[in-house]
Amino acid sequence: MALPLSGVRVLDLSNVLAGPFCAYQLAMLGAEVIKIENPEGGDLARRLGADPAASSRNMGASFVAVNAGKQSVTLNLKDPRGKAILREMVRTADVLVENFRPGVMTRLDLGYESLKEINPALVYCAISGFGNDGELSNRPAYDQIIQGFSGVMSVTGDATSAPLRVGYPISDTVGGITAAFGICAALVDARASGEGRMLDVSMLESSLATMGWVVSNYLNAGVSPQPMGNENFTAAPSGTFRTGDGLLNIAANETKQFVSLCQLIGRADLVDDPRFSERNARKVNRMELKAQIEAALASDSAIAWDKKFTDAGVPVGRVMSVPEILAHPHLESREFVCELQASDATRQRVTRAGFRISGGSTAPSGPAPLLSADTHKQLATLGYSDTQIEALRTEGVI
Repeated sequence: MALPLSGVRVLDLSNVLAGPFCAYQLAMLGAEVIKIENPEGGDLARRLGADPAASSRNMGASFVAVNAGKQSVTLNLKDPRGKAILREMVRTADVLVENFRPGVMTRLDLGYESLKEINPALVYCAISGFGNDGELSNRPAYDQIIQGFSGVMSVTGDATSAPLRVGYPISDTVGGITAAFGICAALVDARASGEGRMLDVSMLESSLATMGWVVSNYLNAGVSPQPMGNENFTAAPSGTFRTGDGLLNIAANETKQFVSLCQLIGRADLVDDPRFSERNARKVNRMELKAQIEAALASDSAIAWDKKFTDAGVPVGRVMSVPEILAHPHLESREFVCELQASDATRQRVTRAGFRISGGSTAPSGPAPLLSADTHKQLATLGYSDTQIEALRTEGVI
């Protein structure tokens, strides 16, 4: 059975993270993704990541993370011949993804209005920090900038550490997922109507859209969100707790779960304590309740408590490091991490999509490509001869 996006051709003109992450999702769903890169070094992410040797050969760990399964074509889009090649590729494309600053593609005469004349069914997705219009639209946007603007940092950390950046590029990533979702919806319509769409994806608005409860508490209840560290503002006891050895997240959000917890730690008396006997009272007195629970948890390790609580139906989970969770038997059994052999004989380990789908695998179809690995093949498909391709390469067009 073919994957849902089999037969869909995507031109990925994006760089670094938000756009490449979007196109990576499409690739794992079966789309043919052709990454269009600058001949002079390609995507900046090729030189980013924790392995200096890989970065030095333009295959940085950051690039590998979100570009497996794609092809690489290099085009100088400032050269009229490079633009002409891209326009030829657009004729047979279903989707174009770009994350340049608003206006750049229009100035190159490669914006949506220009390209839809070539291909009316094209789904054109522009990802930017603040959207294509508005007061902030022309500002440069990086993940940390958007985290600050969106209020994400203001609610991350606690009263002494906030505002605090989330530990990974969450706004870039959320922007990419939002774009992929919008593209899939637009493709359904394009297949039915023959008309494409222009998607204007704002990382700022994408981030705010995921903050639903926090935003709604302010818009509809007038409550300005405050940083609460590892405490869950919706319930108590719900947060991170110290044990005799290690940290444990507990989410006893329902009264029956709270009762079970108290019985398991040998503190059944807490259930009838006026400070904790009612849901809202537990929230108001969360720190006193936390102190009582942590005193009891000190008698055993997080690993031991994890099993006891889980067996009793109390939602818990150990606080783990990235290496710990990636090595966990659960993820190994689900084959979440894929190992790919690159054409330069190196090994690439990447993650598949965050879901499984019947009748196919959401693992990438191949490794992240070497820079310009597929330029010759794609130009030959367009009818260019070997001599013409070599001339274009010599003259810096590809």
